[in-house]
This record gives sequence, structure tokens and C-alpha cells, in this order.
Amino acid sequence: MSVPTLHSSLQEWLTYLETLHPKTIDLGLERIRPVADKLGLNQWHGKKIIVAGTNGKGSTCAMLEAIYLSAGYKAGMYTSPHLIKFNERIRINGEYASDEAIIAKFAEIEVARGDITLSYFEYTTLAAFLLFKEAELDISILEVGLGGRLDVVNLIDADCAIVTSVDIDHTEYLGNTREAIGWEKAHVFRTGKPAICSDPEPPESLLNYAKEIGADLWLFGRDFNYDGDKQQWAFAGRGGRKSALTYPALRGANQLLNASAALAAIEALKPHLAVPIQAIREGLLLVTWPGRFQILPGQPTTILDVAHNPHAAAVLAHNLYSMSYFPYTYAVLGMLKDKDAVEVIQKFKGIVDYWYVTDLPGPRGRKGQELADIINTNLPKDSQGLPTVEVCASPEEAYQKVKEKAKNNDRIVVFGSFLTVSAVLDYINQTNNSSL
Repeated sequence: MSVPTLHSSLQEWLTYLETLHPKTIDLGLERIRPVADKLGLNQWHGKKIIVAGTNGKGSTCAMLEAIYLSAGYKAGMYTSPHLIKFNERIRINGEYASDEAIIAKFAEIEVARGDITLSYFEYTTLAAFLLFKEAELDISILEVGLGGRLDVVNLIDADCAIVTSVDIDHTEYLGNTREAIGWEKAHVFRTGKPAICSDPEPPESLLNYAKEIGADLWLFGRDFNYDGDKQQWAFAGRGGRKSALTYPALRGANQLLNASAALAAIEALKPHLAVPIQAIREGLLLVTWPGRFQILPGQPTTILDVAHNPHAAAVLAHNLYSMSYFPYTYAVLGMLKDKDAVEVIQKFKGIVDYWYVTDLPGPRGRKGQELADIINTNLPKDSQGLPTVEVCASPEEAYQKVKEKAKNNDRIVVFGSFLTVSAVLDYINQTNNSSL
């Protein structure tokens, strides 16, 4: 494939990037470091927060961004993957980076890399770094893609690092125990810098690594905590207590834990970037993060959630269980082959009545029939013969069938892979736009 130019479209560039490197995921920093050095990415203006963890990374990043923007700072946020448009991954001062800005950085990287091949994620991460450097931000919030130690985001020496949670996921890359995975994630910590862990039960490997390198470790329950009632909540950190806080606009049981991690980081960086209490309240009220227990307007009640591992599925199941009564719950589920589908599905025993399972595209996509077999094997039927299972060819088809059957007072939950949620969300947006 020929190399795109500055006049090529963003989609042409992204298609080209997919062909560059033989492996979709190729962890390690040796190959990319010389390219980053050539691009002058050793350092750039402003403070940097790196956020790692099995679940809760994106929500924590979104809260940090909303609060710092509310405080008047210039803030950038890099997250992955995207739901609908690639530009969602790179936000500067609350706005998605434009196609033109991203393409300009792709062209710059293409020259700098020479004969070094980069993966899609490595290439796009470097583009985000270049855009953040150019924007001269006060704060850059960077979400780790996978793990920590060998993830390209870890090229950056963070002024503050967060590990939100440690659970079993990506075992082929990170190991199959919490200890192994915790050790990988702990490598975003830096000597003498704030290292925040909001997992209530952090693995010993994470604690030991932080101690070994001399990081300033902040632990949930020891250095920071929260409590709340139905109206408001309070955060307690090393610097004292912040009371009468608004609940985050993001829904779900774990969001106060994520908010606490964000506020601990803000407190740790207070000597450099002071944030007034009103900006915290405003940021929490305004924060948005699509696809994370996202409840769409209208009826039937429709929930989108990218829960794709057992830990995230347990949180989603808890959130569904905590909602008000619905006669029936319909689920659209599509998963990748490398996820623990049995454990995920078992979390929804007694919650989902009608399953619409779907094939997902690509080499990692799992067949809907596999999911149907797991449901039929693991979830016993009640006296009404529920749950039932139907196999569909695509997430869009599954959602269409659910919409035809569900009544206004029922509930629809779309979850599993990002591919599942993004396909349905895109379909909903297109349908809404065509009806205007």
C-alpha cells in the first residue's frame, strides 16, 4: 500500500497504519523509543498523569479532564479505543482533535520512523503526544492501552500515576494472576512521584514495586477515602476533607472509587496545579464518558456498557440489579475470543430474560453461537422457560430484533466488546439523524 500524504483522508491513513506492523499488539519500548526521541518527545510542557488499571481507567481520565477544564487549565486527554470516530481518542481542551491536525502528525511520524515499523496503537499514541506537546498544555491525562510496563504510554515519565484496579484480563500478555498483572501495571509508577492505587485490595507485587523504586504510594483506605449519603459525598485525602461534593454524572457503583482516585491525583499535584472546590463540583457534574453504564434517553430504558471482562461484568450486573423494577430485561451481547465469556455470562444469572447474541468481525471476533452455547449450558431456565437465546449476524441486527420485541417498560442492555457497543451506538445515531 502506498504511503498516504497530507492530502489523504484520515481513514486512508488509519487503513495504512493497520498494514505497517506484523502484530496488532506488540508490547515493548525498545523499537519505539528512538522514534520518540527523534520527534523530541523526551519532554513537553505541563504535568502528566498516567492512568492504568483493568477497569475504570477511562472514567477516571474523564473526571480528571472535566475537573481541570472547569478549573480553567489547558488539558489534553488520550484514551483508547474509540467508540465511533478515531478522533475521540485525542481531546484538547475538551474538543476532539481535527482530522487535519492528526494527519499532520501522522506525516511527521512517517518521516521520523524511517524503516522502523510501528503498530497502529504505537503510531496513534505518538500522534497524541505530538499534538499535546504542540498545544502547550497545563496537564496531559494519558490512559494506558494494555498493562503498563511495556505500553507505549509508559514512555512518558508521569508526574503522577494511577492504577485504578487490578483484575484478570489480557492474560496472554500480562500473566494469569493478580500478582503478575499488578506488577506489570505498577511500572507506571516513578521514583519520588505520587503513585495512586484505588484498588481496595492491591496485590503485594504492586506494593513491593512501589516500595522498591521509592514511589510516593497513596493507597485507598489508608491515604484517601470517601463516604456519602443519597444527596452528596465527601472525599478525605492527605490534605484534609472535601465535603458536599456533587455525585459524578457518570452512573454506576464504582464511580465514587474512580472519582476518589482522580481527587487523590488532583490533591497530589496541588502544589503545581491548584484546583478550587467549586471546579471539582462542576467537573463531576459535567463529566461524560460514552459506553460506560450510559443510559440513553427515551423508552424502553437502554443501557450501553463496554463491560468485557468478569470484573467489569460484575459491576454492570450489580448496577442493573440496583435499578428499579422492569418486567423483562433484553441483552445484546457480542464478545471477543480472548475474553472469559463463561465468567462474564454467569454474572447475569437471574438478571437477563432474553439474550440476543451476535457474531463479531475480525480474527478476534467470537461467533454468537459460542455465546449461545455458553448461556444454554450455564444459565438454568425458570418456569417460564427464560432465559431464551437468539443468535444474530451482527450487533445492529440483534438490536433491531430487541427493539421490535421489547415493550416500553422493559429494559435493554447492550454490552461486551467495544465493537458491540460502538456498532449499536452508531446505528442508533444514524437512525435518529435520518428521522430528523
